[in-house]
Amino acid sequence: MRAFVIAIQDNERSVKAAERCIASGAKYGLEIKQFNAFTPKDNPEKFLKSRGISPNRFNEVYSRAENCMSAFISHYSCWEISKDMNEKVVIFEHDALVTGQVPVDTEFDKVITFSKPSYGKYKTPLKLGVDRLIQKPYFGGAHGYIVKPDGAKALVEKAVSHAGPTDLYLNIENFPWLQEYYPWVCMAADSFSTIQNKTGCLAKHNYKIGYKIINA
Repeated sequence: MRAFVIAIQDNERSVKAAERCIASGAKYGLEIKQFNAFTPKDNPEKFLKSRGISPNRFNEVYSRAENCMSAFISHYSCWEISKDMNEKVVIFEHDALVTGQVPVDTEFDKVITFSKPSYGKYKTPLKLGVDRLIQKPYFGGAHGYIVKPDGAKALVEKAVSHAGPTDLYLNIENFPWLQEYYPWVCMAADSFSTIQNKTGCLAKHNYKIGYKIINA
């Protein structure tokens, strides 16, 4: 099993946030390594097209399209590792903060989130442990989740026709088998965004004076 936190290597705030994520995981015995993020400088549209993936679904009102594509590709690359190496992978975004024991040894189907939603309204599970996804019809942020190889394979294959913002892509219409672990043991401790525009940031629970929208 591997655990990665996606970090933009030439962005000091991103790297520092990732280091905080790594330290928080270490408190609970989880070794997390930085994963070099894809950024707009890497020509995300060209990458998507090289995989037969249309970039059209990334044009939406909450995010900057190239930044959103880049974030998706970063996650997609982690899914490819899980699929190709045939092993479970834990994936964090740079602003993730581990707050409890990550359920790496818990039985689940293909893909499971263990993270508290970071924006908008959501439902709190009434059952402890693993159950169907209930917080939203999609992941309320892709800041902490686990993929198994068969789940990773499904995520990679579906991307050709349905790729879009990562958290919205991870929805129960695309993947009815998505699951959730409760109590949540990860949260987004975010004070900046490299993906959303102001419209998207307004829905974030941590949005307040001083919250920054920065370039990747």
